[in-house]
Amino acid sequence: MGTLTIILQVLLVLSSFFLIMTILMHKGRGGGLSDMFGGGITSSAGSSGVAERNLNRITVGVALVWVATIVGLGLLARFA
Repeated sequence: MGTLTIILQVLLVLSSFFLIMTILMHKGRGGGLSDMFGGGITSSAGSSGVAERNLNRITVGVALVWVATIVGLGLLARFA
């Protein structure tokens, strides 16, 4: 089980990095802290292009891998 734990830990680090990167690539929607510092001008905040929808799909996919890795590591720690 040691090899599986190492594989899951490496997968967790990689998926964490990619999840952070994909979240940071999203456009701001307004209404948050960015409005306080002058980022309140948004145009067409409700519509999203093809690239934004694809980025949403990639982010959700990476998040699912991240959650599955966390659950897998938790199960290994519990039953090992």
